[in-house]
Amino acid sequence: MSSLKVHQQIVELLQKPNPVILDIGCNDGTDTRRFLRLCPKAQLYCFEPDPRAAARFKKYMNLYLDKVRLFEIAISSRNGTIDFHPSNADGSAKEWDQSGSIRRPKNHLIEHDWVRFDRPISVETRRLDDWCSEANLNKIDFIWMDVQGAESDVISGGGQTLSNTRFIYTEYSDHELYEGQLSLQAILDLLPSFELVTCYARGAEGDVLLRNTSL
Repeated sequence: MSSLKVHQQIVELLQKPNPVILDIGCNDGTDTRRFLRLCPKAQLYCFEPDPRAAARFKKYMNLYLDKVRLFEIAISSRNGTIDFHPSNADGSAKEWDQSGSIRRPKNHLIEHDWVRFDRPISVETRRLDDWCSEANLNKIDFIWMDVQGAESDVISGGGQTLSNTRFIYTEYSDHELYEGQLSLQAILDLLPSFELVTCYARGAEGDVLLRNTSL
């Protein structure tokens, strides 16, 4: 299924003209823009700790900056600062910033050996529950989570928020691409109120769309 069809499926499931959407790990805003095109009245809150990606987000989202809010922080299991491992590459993939994570790379170094990871940088981090409390967001329609192996960190710091979230879309890998990365089953075990709607598998990794059965 193409990425655009995935976004269309999600918007159809939300069944709201103005859903509250969190784009955690938004990079340059590619997915954010797709959601805005499909759902122009969506309330979008975006999070990106990599300064390079955040700069491109602001550039590419120039026409939409009045419709979204960007927070240049990482969402994790604690408040304060945290090491972020920025990704990079050479040649045509120079400035590759789509694999950075608050988790140290592990099998990623072998399976995607064209990507390298530069010296860690310190970034601001917030627990999802604390951020949502301060933002007065009690109900979340959808979370798009692209955090490169840090899924457990987001979940650990967002129990209350996730209990009030209707749908989650997240990556997974059973190869532990990053240190401590959870398998798909382990992610599902941490989210017992969620059921699997669709799995977009690519071998031992992929993406899943989950629905909160308690809402």
